[in-house]
This record gives sequence, structure tokens and C-alpha cells, in this order.
Amino acid sequence: MNDNAAYLTEGGVLVVDPGLVAVERERGYGSVPGLDDEELADPAELERQVMLEEWAPVLAIPVERAACPIRPTVDESGQIDWGAFGTVDFSRLRPEFDKRRFKAGRLEEQLKDALLILGVVRERLSPDGRRQMLERLRAGRMDLDDFADGDMRAYTKWYLRVQRLRQSIRELRGFRRGPRQQPAAVETG
Repeated sequence: MNDNAAYLTEGGVLVVDPGLVAVERERGYGSVPGLDDEELADPAELERQVMLEEWAPVLAIPVERAACPIRPTVDESGQIDWGAFGTVDFSRLRPEFDKRRFKAGRLEEQLKDALLILGVVRERLSPDGRRQMLERLRAGRMDLDDFADGDMRAYTKWYLRVQRLRQSIRELRGFRRGPRQQPAAVETG
């Protein structure tokens, strides 16, 4: 083959024959030499892997479990298989929303926060100061304005808040101290 046949001279310049130049189209996501395009991962899979890598610290944060015992199935690619969750059977098995249990759950979250704050304030007081506060509380001579010390006032305030929250949760959950009372029998006439 003659090398000069592939070139043309235009205006004194040697150029390649346009009929011999093949246009190569770019693929959507590139290629790897020696590997078929069918063997490569598709763009959605690559994007999923990058997102999992970038969000790994956030996804590793532990979360509280939900109260519902029924869980959807998650396959190896992270897709949710709802299965029977979209059926009438699911609505029959799922417990109804209980306002008392929901409110008790919210109060338990507040109780956790209040106990943390109470622990922080407790560290600032001496054991003698805490004992003095409890004695005044049991004697019924408690008023927050009586305390000149801000730490003692804060400890008393959070201690009383914890007691109120515990009592509210106990009432919502139906826990009672002492014997259970039987409901009165209703007589029909």
C-alpha cells in the first residue's frame, strides 16, 4: 500500500484523506482496554458505590429501633422489597397507633435529656448539698427561690422535673404502686 494514497495535498499542505478517517464515538461511561463493555459496571452501580463510600460515616451512626416488629427485606443492592407490606394482611398485623404509648415514648426521651442535665449539675454539688436538698424536699419546705446558690437551685429544678416525668410515664404506662384496682361491675337493669 502506498502511504501517499492516504494523503491529499490542499493548498500546499499535506492532509489526511477525509474518506479514510473514521469517527469514533465516545461511550457513555468509558471503557477499559481488554475488557468488554458488557463486563463493566453500569453507571447506576458506580454511583451507588460512590454514594455508599461518601455517606459511610453517616450511615454508621446507630439509630433507635422502631417499635413495629415487622421489617421490610433489604436485598444486597440496598433495594427494599416490601413484599406483603402493601397488602391488607399487613394492615391487620400492624398494631394501631396508641397515643398513650407514643406520649410515653416522647416523655422517656425528655427524661433521658433531663437525667443527663441532672448528672452534669450533680457533679457541681457536694454530697452534703444534695443531702440537704433532699431533706428539705421530703419535709415539704421546698421553694426554688430559697436557694441562693445557682447550682443548688438548678439541681433542685432538674430533680423535680425528673420526678414529674417519671410519674407521668408511670401513669401513661399504667404502672401503679400497690394493689391493682378492679373496675367496678356495671349492673344492668
